[in-house]
Amino acid sequence: MPKQKTLYICQQCGYETPQWVGQCPDCKSWNSLEETVVTTQKSAISSSRNVATAKTVKLSEVQPSSFSRLSSGIGEFDRVLGGGFVPGQVIIIAGEPGVGKSTILTQISRQLSDKKILYVCGEESVSQIKLRAQRMGYEADNLLMFAETDVFAVTQAMQDNAGLDLVIIDSIQTLTTSELNSAAGSIGQVRGCTQLVTNAAKRLGIPVILVGHITKQGAVAGPKVLEHIVDTVLYLEGDSQHLFRVLRTSKNRFGPVSEVGMFEMEEGGLREVVNPSELFLENRQQTSGSCITVVMEGYRPILFEIQALTTPTAFGYPRRTASGFSVNRLQVLIAILEKRCGLNLSNQDVYVSIAGGFKVAEYAADLAVCCAIASSLKDKPIDPKTVVYGECGLSGEVRRVPHEERRAQEAKKLGFTGVVSASRIKSVSKALAQVL
Repeated sequence: MPKQKTLYICQQCGYETPQWVGQCPDCKSWNSLEETVVTTQKSAISSSRNVATAKTVKLSEVQPSSFSRLSSGIGEFDRVLGGGFVPGQVIIIAGEPGVGKSTILTQISRQLSDKKILYVCGEESVSQIKLRAQRMGYEADNLLMFAETDVFAVTQAMQDNAGLDLVIIDSIQTLTTSELNSAAGSIGQVRGCTQLVTNAAKRLGIPVILVGHITKQGAVAGPKVLEHIVDTVLYLEGDSQHLFRVLRTSKNRFGPVSEVGMFEMEEGGLREVVNPSELFLENRQQTSGSCITVVMEGYRPILFEIQALTTPTAFGYPRRTASGFSVNRLQVLIAILEKRCGLNLSNQDVYVSIAGGFKVAEYAADLAVCCAIASSLKDKPIDPKTVVYGECGLSGEVRRVPHEERRAQEAKKLGFTGVVSASRIKSVSKALAQVL
């Protein structure tokens, strides 16, 4: 007879312990262990059983498999996937609530109007999805709605509906299996249901899109092993104060992981942004403290405006505030300006912002931040036709960054005539002297 026992499982990393503890010993997260009832069954292993083993083959003798991709009809989405959906591919798309995950999936269904799509709605009712489709002008004749949360019923529907071209499950946290006693959304349920859906997708050759929740830390909710089960992991990012959305990939077995897709939220859904540089530079004004830089998002160069403002501090300790840029990195750059360039910022509050609400983590923006701060301090505007990029070292040198030629070509394409980079300037002080 199977035996039942109680375990406490961390909902962040999957760590198991027979006793409850406040902090997970593995991932160090607090109050993440939940009680789960698991079933164990002893199995008698015969020493004389027959074991089926696979034959070894030389890799040089293996013929590469060829497959035809299914385009989503959205160019930016296909760019991230590597060209489109692959038969049997399992994709998980995660993002903040309200960022547009369901919206972009409805748009994909509308673009694939000649394809047969199964939409498993576990979070929303069918009438809610109907309202969203009507708002987008989508008749949804090709969309088969399936309001079910049992994973075995979902896999059976995938098998019964012949000729399916795509399956959308919204969301994986709502699926449950009767073989586990834990609640929906728990680590065991999410991991087990994902494995069952993945097996069905591989067996039937149907691409599947799973919608996943994210944690407070921005990772896919549930076990980390969930990202190892699926083929592709996509993140839809966006700022609630701005209309643009960025689609990134952290794993892709059928394409690159360095591409990003840019979208803009409109009343009728998400619109592709073919030239994101124009989007971030459209409201630019020629004032002091403004500097243009080129940041690589995957293989795509994007131009951003970095704004800086320096004001005399009203307290004994000057403030350093950044929006869209690392505050710790800003502290380092201010120290370089004071030590290597002779600028006195000890009595100045420094505010740095990336216009448009985008977050820049690349060190190529270091030199542009330094130029913007110096421009605001001296109240001298930088030539509006000049772009600046390069990493700043602690000795005051400017270091080279990847894809410098591609950055320069993108700037030239948008009408910028001057380029200040490590290939032309070797120190931060010389760069400031050239742009100011």
